Amino acid sequence: MAADRQPPHHNTLTCYTDYRCRLPRCVDRYKTWCRDRDRAIAEGTWQPLLDAEPVRQHLLGLHAAGITIHRVATLTGLTYKSVRSFTQHDYGNAAPRRHRVTREVAAKILAINLDEHTPGHVTPIGSQRRFEALVAIGWPTIHTARRAGIHPSNRVTIFKAPTMRASTAQRIAAAYDEMRQQKPARHGVSATCIKRAKKQAAERRWAPPKYWDEVGAIDDPGFEPMYGITRREIVAQDANELMRISGLDRHAAAERLGVTKSYIDHAFREFPQYALEVAA
Repeated sequence: MAADRQPPHHNTLTCYTDYRCRLPRCVDRYKTWCRDRDRAIAEGTWQPLLDAEPVRQHLLGLHAAGITIHRVATLTGLTYKSVRSFTQHDYGNAAPRRHRVTREVAAKILAINLDEHTPGHVTPIGSQRRFEALVAIGWPTIHTARRAGIHPSNRVTIFKAPTMRASTAQRIAAAYDEMRQQKPARHGVSATCIKRAKKQAAERRWAPPKYWDEVGAIDDPGFEPMYGITRREIVAQDANELMRISGLDRHAAAERLGVTKSYIDHAFREFPQYALEVAA
């Protein structure tokens, strides 16, 4: 049975054509689009899709100035994956880079004024996650730093400073896009270093590039990655919070969470850091 999809937006034709939305304003929008299309076809001016190259070049210029794909998506109201598709392949679905674009989407992206939105400094969260993602596939941070033109001794500050230069973030993003498609062993990284990097990432639950492709939020400081976290650990965290803040015992916490007390007991045994903070 197919999933019941819900309209993602009520400001495009998608909700009407793909999700069968029949809100009056959406029906009117669709009818207006049909009238405009029929008129343009009759006049010989119908051109539903445009060449996406100007959009791509504009995005590359914005990115070079430190305006991330996530920021563009926020400013335009488009999805992260939609914006990314103009400059990158969709690694998760092996889809090619987009070469055509609707007038509406092109207008939204091209309307972003570089002078109004260019930051001198940006949050380092995207750069930190890119370093971590490359470690997860075997790249020690020193190699990423060198590829991004950063002195190896300065790479530690990326994980400590509250902000960083937008130009540095761009160099790290460019290095990430290259290195994620390459095998560390073919670029001078020893088997021992690769194994050590992957072990470090696993211990710290650093998500690989594939995870960030799926969630599409590598530059979003408000996104909390759940990579590597099991349901049992989540239950342990939630039970800990309920017992500390609400004063519930394990039986009551279990009932609130929809699990058995023995499940919580097991969760606390597996993750004692949460059990130690609450009374048994």
